[in-house]
Amino acid sequence: MDNMNGTAVMEDSRAYDGVLFRRGIAFIADYIAVALLCIPAVVVVFFLGIITLGIGWFLYPILFFVVAGLYFGLSVSGPFQATPGMRAMGLKMQRTDGGHIDFLTAVVHLVLFWILNAIVTPLILLVGLFTNKSRLLHDFALGTEVVNVRYY
Repeated sequence: MDNMNGTAVMEDSRAYDGVLFRRGIAFIADYIAVALLCIPAVVVVFFLGIITLGIGWFLYPILFFVVAGLYFGLSVSGPFQATPGMRAMGLKMQRTDGGHIDFLTAVVHLVLFWILNAIVTPLILLVGLFTNKSRLLHDFALGTEVVNVRYY
């Protein structure tokens, strides 16, 4: 079935096989990448702090969140619709109607994950175990899904 954008809407159950497990592996890989990207960001903020007479150093407490937001937002809203970790696992994120995810939706998806993880950690994963498309709680809130690239 096609949607208004001309992209196929997922109806084949193989598009969701093994998604939850591979999504977890992708999560770990992406957070390692974000941690590594924080190293040069720390150096940049250090010099920014010197230039701004210490004001730039106030970025340190939020640096991880800024780097992660840019990493996730730019990669998921990009042409592959996936973070590098998701691409390595053969996954991509899309709207439930098959449409493209924009930068703001990608960042809100990440922020919702963090908020829900802080409040109801087990519920996020339990929802994924009992839904037919392995969608997590924040996927339902934003109308997104993660699918296998090879069946798209």
